[in-house]
Amino acid sequence: MSDDLVQEIRALRQEVERLNNHRFFRIHDNFWSMLGAALARGLMMGLGTVVGATLLLSLLVWTLAQIEFIPIVGEWAKEIANIVQGGGAQ
Repeated sequence: MSDDLVQEIRALRQEVERLNNHRFFRIHDNFWSMLGAALARGLMMGLGTVVGATLLLSLLVWTLAQIEFIPIVGEWAKEIANIVQGGGAQ
């Protein structure tokens, strides 16, 4: 075999070894580790979704509360803001 081919094979082996030692493959090497990582990822995604929706909804309610001076939309916005804040429809 030529020296170039030997060097290429050696470099390929080093890259495969580096990939096998990568954190992603070490975590997903064991079923329980993979299950734990998936659970943590799901919990973080759920928490992020709830926090994001809460912030977005509070921004929407605040914006609706600010446009009370528009005749038709203002009353509608006031009712929605009241319902969301827990006051019920009046």
